[in-house]
Amino acid sequence: MLTRAAFAARRAEIDALNVYPVPDGDTGTNLYLSLDAALDAVRTEHEKAGILGAATLEQECSALARSLLLTARGNSGVILSQLVRGFAEAIAESGSEQAGAEIIADGLERASQRAYASVTRPAEGTILTVARAAAQAGAAAVDRGLVAVAEDALDAATEALRATTAQLPALERAGVVDAGAAGYLLLLEALARVVHQDGTHVGERMEVFADDSMRRREDWSQVGGVVEPTGATGGAPTGEGDLTLGGPAYEVMYLLRDTDEERVATLTTTLDGLGDSLLVVGGPDLWNVHVHVDDVGAAVEAGIEAGRPYRVRVTHFAVAGGGDDAGGRDRAGAGKPAATVGVVACAAGPGLAEVFEEAGALVVASGPGRRASAGQLLDAARAAHALEVVVLPNDGDTVMAAEAAASAAEQEGVTLHVVRSRTAVQGLAALAVFDPTASGSRNATQMSHAAAATRHGAVAIASKQALTSAGPCEAGDVLGAVAGDVVIVGSDLEEVAIDVVARLLSSGGELVTVIGGADAPEGLAEGLGLRIERGHRDVEVSVIQGGQPHYPLLLGVE
Repeated sequence: MLTRAAFAARRAEIDALNVYPVPDGDTGTNLYLSLDAALDAVRTEHEKAGILGAATLEQECSALARSLLLTARGNSGVILSQLVRGFAEAIAESGSEQAGAEIIADGLERASQRAYASVTRPAEGTILTVARAAAQAGAAAVDRGLVAVAEDALDAATEALRATTAQLPALERAGVVDAGAAGYLLLLEALARVVHQDGTHVGERMEVFADDSMRRREDWSQVGGVVEPTGATGGAPTGEGDLTLGGPAYEVMYLLRDTDEERVATLTTTLDGLGDSLLVVGGPDLWNVHVHVDDVGAAVEAGIEAGRPYRVRVTHFAVAGGGDDAGGRDRAGAGKPAATVGVVACAAGPGLAEVFEEAGALVVASGPGRRASAGQLLDAARAAHALEVVVLPNDGDTVMAAEAAASAAEQEGVTLHVVRSRTAVQGLAALAVFDPTASGSRNATQMSHAAAATRHGAVAIASKQALTSAGPCEAGDVLGAVAGDVVIVGSDLEEVAIDVVARLLSSGGELVTVIGGADAPEGLAEGLGLRIERGHRDVEVSVIQGGQPHYPLLLGVE
C-alpha cells in the first residue's frame, strides 16, 4: 500500500522525466495504474476465495505477481511485474510468514534477475542497473540484519539512479535520470519504511527529482519520448523483432518443462542468435518459447538441449517470393480450412476508435495517461471469440503489454499475434490488408509488412523549453516530427505539417493519411488535405478526425 501511495504522489514527477517537449510521457502513471489495478484484483480474488484478511504471506505475494503481469501498462509496468515476481518467488520458497534479512536480500536478487531476463538485449543506465545495484548491496548487508539490507539497498539504488544520467547517451544529452528506475526507487523506499515501521529512520530519497542538476533544461536534446530506452524494454532502436521482408521464414513456438534458470538463459542466448521476435517467459516449472527463425531444426534442438519441449508448433510465413508451395497454398496449413481470426486494436481517440471498429476490430481505449494493460488486451481478445487474434498496439509503449497478453493467452488456448505497430497510422495501414479468410500468422506477417512500410510523422505544440535535434524550442512552438524525431521547429501548424509531409514523401508514396487531433483548430486537417492534393497530384489523401490528445496532427505515408 505504501508503494501504491508513493506512485500516486510521485507519478507526475516521474512522468515529467519525459525529454520530448510534448506531455505524452506516462511512466509514472503506468507504474501507478499497474500496481493499483493489481492490488484491487488481488483483493477481489481473495474475497471470492473467502481468505480476505487471512491470506498467508506466500498467497498475497503470489497473487500480486500473477495479477500485476496482467494489469501491467507500458514497458515500465511489465518490468515492474517481473521485479515483483522475483520477490514473490523468494518469499514462496522460504515458506516463512515473516520476511527477514536473507529473504529480502534473496528477493532483491531474484527481482534483478527477473528484470534482466525479461529483456532480450539489456542496456545499462536503466531500471535494470538500479535493480542490480540494490541486489548487490542487499546481499552484502545480510549479516547486519534486515534494517541494514533495506537501507543499504535503498542507498545503493539512489546512487545508481543518479549515475544513470551518464550511462546512456539519451539520458546524458537530456540531463535526466531514468524514469522507470526512479519508480523502482520508490518501491525500495516503501520497503525501508515498512522495515522501520514508523518510517522515521528513512530520509526523503527522492530529492533527485528536485535537484535541477539532474534535469538541466538547457541541455535537453533527446526527443525520442519518455526516457525509457528501447534497449531496456524489450526492443531495439532499429525495430528488432518486427516482421520484415527478407526476415525469418518460420514461427516456432513450444512449451518447455524439466529445465532450470541456467539452461533457460542458455536457450535464450542461442535463440537470440538464430532469429528475432524472441520471447521466453514463465518459470519455474513451465516456460513458453516463441521465436521467428529460418532454421526450425536448430530452434527445436536448442529446446531439447534445455529441457523437454512439447506442444511444438511451426508456422511458415507465406511472404512474397516463394512463401507458398507449388499449389499456391501456405505450406503450414495446406489443405486445411482457414482459422477464424479476430483483431484487437488500441485507439487514442474516439474518431480513431470508430475507424478501427468500422474495419471490424475490437477497440481498446489506449493513449498517454491511460495506456491499455495486458489484462485489458487479454479481455478484448477473449471477447473476439476467435482461436487466433491479431493485436495492434498502435503505440510503442503498449507493445510489451500486448506481448504479455499474448503469453497469458497461450495458457488458455488462444493465440495472439502482436503486430508491432507503434503509431495509429501504422495500425490503420496494417488493418487495411487484414484478410479474415487467412490464418492468424499469415495476417500477422502481411499486417506487419504494411505497418513497417508506413512512414509516420506528427505535429505538436511544445509544452516547455527544450533543445531538439532541429534546434531550440520554446513553449508554444510548433514541432514537426518524423519517426519520433523532431525535424522542424516553427510557428504555424499547417506550414510545419506541409514540411513534414514533404519529407515523408521524399522517397515516394501513394497514400497520405492525415489524422486530426482533439486540440486541432477547426478545419486544419481538411485544409491540409486539400493542400497536399494540390501539391502532389499523384498521391491519394485520406483525412480522419481521430480525436487523439497531445498531437493536433498525425501523418502517414504508404
